Amino acid sequence: MSVAAVPPVDEGVDDVEERIYRSVFDGVMNQRLAPGTKLPEAALCELFQVSRSVVRKVLQRLAHDRIVDLRPNKGAVVASPTPEETRQIFEARRALEAAIMRLAVRNATPQDIADLRQRMGKEHEAMHRFDQPAWARLASSFHLRLAEVAGNEMLQRYLTELVSRCSLIVALYEPPGNASCEHDEHEALVGCIERRDAEGAVRLMEEHLQVLERNVRLQQETPERSLARMLGLG
Repeated sequence: MSVAAVPPVDEGVDDVEERIYRSVFDGVMNQRLAPGTKLPEAALCELFQVSRSVVRKVLQRLAHDRIVDLRPNKGAVVASPTPEETRQIFEARRALEAAIMRLAVRNATPQDIADLRQRMGKEHEAMHRFDQPAWARLASSFHLRLAEVAGNEMLQRYLTELVSRCSLIVALYEPPGNASCEHDEHEALVGCIERRDAEGAVRLMEEHLQVLERNVRLQQETPERSLARMLGLG
């Protein structure tokens, strides 16, 4: 059946747009979609049974979130952060999270520490299930929770943007099977907060982010696979 002959699904526009967005986003985060992978409009229309206008709207949103690049006359491809961009993102995270750790040590309540400990339990469970996507999500949320504990909304906003971009880089370039963050390192950070050891917490966070950056490999070889498989649809 040709693309034009496929009828649109009986689904709300917002729902189908979100479904396409999540399929691409999850494909990137789960390392099915490699850097530079083409996302042809016609193929996406056929896979999701929607019009080109719907697909273009989703691709614009993905481009705004810097998950894909839109190239004139060439269409959409999965974003490929440059080595320099990667270096700058990690550099910014180290500076930002040092400030966050000092504030978190100062402002953390017993309830905050208990919540962080509970999150450690969930990380441990995901690690032993070998559930890397869940582990990656929990790792990112741990850092964002520390920003909440710090109590500075501006720092939290900036970190959210950096963590989102950094998660894309890690998902794209870190070898499969590696943890995006080491569980033991998170445990040690919580221990510093509990002891009110600000300098120890800053030092550990610096080392933690340096390890994360060293695990990133910017050059990969990816076998050819169908777009449907990379989107988790086949």
